[in-house]
Amino acid sequence: QLRLVESGGGLVQPGGSLRLSCAASGSTLLDYYTIGWFRRAPGREREGVACISTSDGSADYAVSVKGRFTISRDNTKNTVYLQMNSLKPEDTGLYYCAEECNPGNQRGQGTQVTVSS
Repeated sequence: QLRLVESGGGLVQPGGSLRLSCAASGSTLLDYYTIGWFRRAPGREREGVACISTSDGSADYAVSVKGRFTISRDNTKNTVYLQMNSLKPEDTGLYYCAEECNPGNQRGQGTQVTVSS
């Protein structure tokens, strides 16, 4: 059974960067068409941040993060990454990954990102 473990979150100042990792085990990334990153924050709706094709690496982004975030995957390491640059306070939230870019497929605990001065 697929297991996804997120890591890499933390506290960062506005304008800073973080790289999140989503490590898969139990199955390979290529067993799924896509992997996505989502985030939740108090008082805000859950948001799809980015989604990547495991086969060709093509990606889609939320308008709010386009140009600042980059999703990538390393099939040899069975890991999907989210490079986050120029972070803003509104990027604060619990980030988690899910297969088939389905937010309901959350399997891990997520990783907390806090952007604050």
